[in-house]
Amino acid sequence: MHADTNQEMSQKTNSNETHTDENLRPPIQKGEELSSPNKKENTEKQQSWRSLIVFTLLVFVIVIPIRMFVAKPFIVSGTSMYPTFDSWHYLIVDQLSYRFHEPKRGDVITFRFPQNNSLYLIKRIIGLPNETLILNGTTTEIINKAHPDGMILNEKYVKPENAMGASMRIHLGNNEYFVMGDNRKVSADSRYWGPLERKRIVGRAYLRLFPFTKIGILPGSIKDYK
Repeated sequence: MHADTNQEMSQKTNSNETHTDENLRPPIQKGEELSSPNKKENTEKQQSWRSLIVFTLLVFVIVIPIRMFVAKPFIVSGTSMYPTFDSWHYLIVDQLSYRFHEPKRGDVITFRFPQNNSLYLIKRIIGLPNETLILNGTTTEIINKAHPDGMILNEKYVKPENAMGASMRIHLGNNEYFVMGDNRKVSADSRYWGPLERKRIVGRAYLRLFPFTKIGILPGSIKDYK
């Protein structure tokens, strides 16, 4: 956040036009007062302090709560989500939406790494709570109440050159999610360290601001691949 500063323009007068003779001054009317330079400086200082106090209050009342509870900036590092995201992509993560609804399959999320609470990762949600996932080669099958016989996910966000064969079966608990990177060959995800707990999810990727050629809302949305 940048604070605007007001600048005063001082008018310079030619030395030949400067008068010091008191007789040239207009008479002081009754009730008028001459303001001293010191008084003017004190007034300016008071205004500066007031502006600083107002700015500080705005930071504490508006900016900090937004950063903590509404939106948080992230810079992508690594290629586990390539080509959807690449290093130096600048994202704004929405931390508010999941307070009103649960994460959905296909959402691109950031979360605290289960093995290191200070590390944030970005992946895509593949499996939802109480579902069973079967990874067979490069296909992902989901078994849930709506599809008791299983359904194969259409993962168009995974390019053929980034696919990687796997063989595993896992059942998710009440508050567990299965996440994977779009670049399956290099992504360290739920295939290696297990399900992701709901409480570790920070939010979803809501806005991409850099690179400028890829600015957009909900980057990586599965709607872009239908």
